[in-house]
Amino acid sequence: MKMTKQEKYEQRQQKKAAKAEKERAERELRSDKQRKTDLKYMKSAITQAKRAYSKGEVPIGCVIVRDGKIIGRGYNRRNTDNSTLSHAEITAIRKASKELHDWRLDGCTLYVTLEPCQMCAGAIVQARISRVVMAADNPKAGCGGSIINLLQMDQFMHKAEVERGIMKEEASELLSRFFEELRVKKGEEQSAQIKNDWIN
Repeated sequence: MKMTKQEKYEQRQQKKAAKAEKERAERELRSDKQRKTDLKYMKSAITQAKRAYSKGEVPIGCVIVRDGKIIGRGYNRRNTDNSTLSHAEITAIRKASKELHDWRLDGCTLYVTLEPCQMCAGAIVQARISRVVMAADNPKAGCGGSIINLLQMDQFMHKAEVERGIMKEEASELLSRFFEELRVKKGEEQSAQIKNDWIN
């Protein structure tokens, strides 16, 4: 029996709908898998932040991952090293570059517990890091979207994919606890200055 134009149209529509549903289900599965991966590696970044915390440093941590393997780790050491450059991201980028014997880190994902500052965001772009996953926002100094988004500027040759808010509460709580303890330990004025130095 020959199909009418209407029946052919309805059959095509059913095939399109079935294909769209299959693609949606596959996207959800990939998204769920990616979220689990992001949680796994952000936990590693938080472990790095806790190392900074244990040394009396502002607790910021970072890991860089390529092909399911951590190739660079870093935590804030600015006061320990007496260096403006001792941010978690910069240390992790250095270690990852050394591991790969290449300054180009394309194909890598950087996980960081606090939105990068202008220096770190610039280094991420320069290193050609493909994806950046951030925990806590940095509304006073963040250059991954809060103040400016250096990671995704059309004017640059490279833009990173950005994911925000993975384990935000845990990272924010660690920072809040650090500054609260610092206020008690060193007094309100000095604590405010240290917080101001980091968050501004």
